[in-house]
Amino acid sequence: MAEDINTLVLEHVLAVRADLRGMRDTLSEHCHRLTRIEIGLASLRRDYRTDAAGVAEMGLRLDRLGDKVQRIERRLEILD
Repeated sequence: MAEDINTLVLEHVLAVRADLRGMRDTLSEHCHRLTRIEIGLASLRRDYRTDAAGVAEMGLRLDRLGDKVQRIERRLEILD
C-alpha cells in the first residue's frame, strides 16, 4: 500500500516536472520572440528618425531655394 502511494506521488512529481519543462521551453521561446520584436521596433524607430531628419533637411533646402528665388525676383525687379 505504501509503495503504491510512493509510486503515485512519484508519477505526479514526474508529470509536474514535465509540465514545468514544457513551460520553461515555451517561456524561452516567447523571450526570444519578444527580443526579435524589440529589435524590429528599434529598427523602425531608427528608420523613422532617419526619415524625419530627411524631411527636415528637405524643408531647409526648400526654404533656401525660396530665399534664392526671392533674391532673383528682386534683382530682376519682378513684383508679386
